[in-house]
Amino acid sequence: MSDNKNDPIVNWDLSSLYNSLEDKQIDTDIQKCVEMMKRFYAFKGQLAYQLPEALALMCDIDKLHNKLGVYGYLMFSTQVDNPKAVQLMGRVEERLSSAGAEYMNYFDHEIVAMPADVYQKLLTESDIVKHHKSMLDSIRDAAQYLLPEEVEQSLAMRAPYGAGEWDEFCDEMEADLDIKIEGKSHTLTEALHVLSDHDDENVRLKALKAINKKLGAQYVKFRARALNVVMGSKAVDDKQRGFKSPISSRTYHSKLDDSVVDALHDAVRTKGAEECQRFYKLKFALMGKKGPQSWAHRNAKLPFASKEYVTWDETKQIVTDAYASFSPKLAELVNEIITNNWVDVHPYKGKSGGAYNYSCSLPEGIRSYNFLNHQGSIRDVMTAAHELGHGVHGMLAAEAQGPLMMSAPMVYAETASIFGEMVTFEHMLSKIDDDQERLALLMGKLDDFMNTVVRQINFSVFEQTIHNMRAKGKLSVEDFNKVWMDSTVEFYGKDGDIFKYKDMEHLWSYVGHFMRPFYVYAYAFGELFTQSLFAKRDSFGDKFELMYLDLLRKGGTQGAVDLMKPFDLDPNDEGFWLSGIACSATKWLDEAERLARKLNMV
Repeated sequence: MSDNKNDPIVNWDLSSLYNSLEDKQIDTDIQKCVEMMKRFYAFKGQLAYQLPEALALMCDIDKLHNKLGVYGYLMFSTQVDNPKAVQLMGRVEERLSSAGAEYMNYFDHEIVAMPADVYQKLLTESDIVKHHKSMLDSIRDAAQYLLPEEVEQSLAMRAPYGAGEWDEFCDEMEADLDIKIEGKSHTLTEALHVLSDHDDENVRLKALKAINKKLGAQYVKFRARALNVVMGSKAVDDKQRGFKSPISSRTYHSKLDDSVVDALHDAVRTKGAEECQRFYKLKFALMGKKGPQSWAHRNAKLPFASKEYVTWDETKQIVTDAYASFSPKLAELVNEIITNNWVDVHPYKGKSGGAYNYSCSLPEGIRSYNFLNHQGSIRDVMTAAHELGHGVHGMLAAEAQGPLMMSAPMVYAETASIFGEMVTFEHMLSKIDDDQERLALLMGKLDDFMNTVVRQINFSVFEQTIHNMRAKGKLSVEDFNKVWMDSTVEFYGKDGDIFKYKDMEHLWSYVGHFMRPFYVYAYAFGELFTQSLFAKRDSFGDKFELMYLDLLRKGGTQGAVDLMKPFDLDPNDEGFWLSGIACSATKWLDEAERLARKLNMV
């Protein structure tokens, strides 16, 4: 690792999509996509005879739609302050959503209404219909939640002007935030990095106060209004469709029962919270601190943790070697992503915060774009491993399933990313002989676990509470603040026990995932789901790699429960989730406490 922070900026190459925001081919392709949708409309009333042809055209439409959509989104993510980028994304979404609603909306209704004998005949006689059986079965199974065709069409045509618009608006507002810490201006992403990674505890305290104050000045009001709109709209839709609770639509589309998700929450609210509080007591002891600590120090580095800056070149090598230690095929795909410049690495002005992967099937082939905000920490290395995990998952699934079925259900979509983190963590741990360095890496992994599992279920409890409250009317900023603090206490202990909860009541407002209701629990689901899976490696020996690759290739064709059957695991059992905690956090904590005692640090 290097002490040199002059890490060259790395931007992705999107030239295989379009040349620029002004490329005339964009409007040509928008019109072409609309014309293809009009051709698709000609199959209305004829699917009993022409379903194979309709599916083939649907695949082509999806690929071109993906090309336009991914370019618009990637450009917006890196130029949120550029009106042309905002306009392009809006133009693509509005034009194609309107055309899709007008010309393709009939498809689900006609599939649902198709007589069973006709459907079975098509499955028998057509390879393309047989290939898409999982998707078609899901459409037929969802008949109970389907609204009349004209209503679905109207909703689809209005979709571009709904929750997504508020989300984009908040992203734009976030990009304009100027947070002063010790007189220096920071973006929100940079300020959060100071909060989590700065060595000076006084600077962290100032960062927390500055972030909370800036969010509370005005931004929190925009986010409160946006969330009220999203929650209110969702409540109406859920009622019309017949979903029994706010979270039910998300669990249904994730191919799960509410009971499975309830079991996850129960495990984390009990054993997860217990191990969380045990961890922070150990962490603060290792930091040489006594008594309750400010929230500003929750993600602070330990004093003996490595302070070396990990360059992007070093990160690439670490992650690629780690993937190769488990699967040459996965390492090959990681290299393909990197060598094709499908990664935008560093933060800069106008770039939104966070990280994501966008994998898709395009007319030109399969692509997997990775969006990072790399600032040289070990946590950033793990983020790269995480997003590249999404990348290899998307590429394998796209190749096996095609554009219509490549996307995995939400909860299973996190499996490959977290598995990639675990492979990287174990690879790095295996290279360390020094006890103190091992302790630092273990504590870093536990930090990540608490943020992925306990923090995300904390978020989920916050979400469930505010959605339930929204049924009685709009929530004020003060309502959001109170629920935020109450849910934090449930998982992290009472004020004054382990933490002092000052200058953090507005922090809920920067959690963008709340704009996509009930997405957050997927991280905890994916972590514990994957930890249980990861623990099975030795049981299956050399077969495990091929079994795992096969799991990734399933894409969206199976739910999480069915995917675990070959591994003799059952997420319906509450013990599954408790076991996931035991084989990860509990095991790491036991080892960390042992090393701390051995080193006379506690």
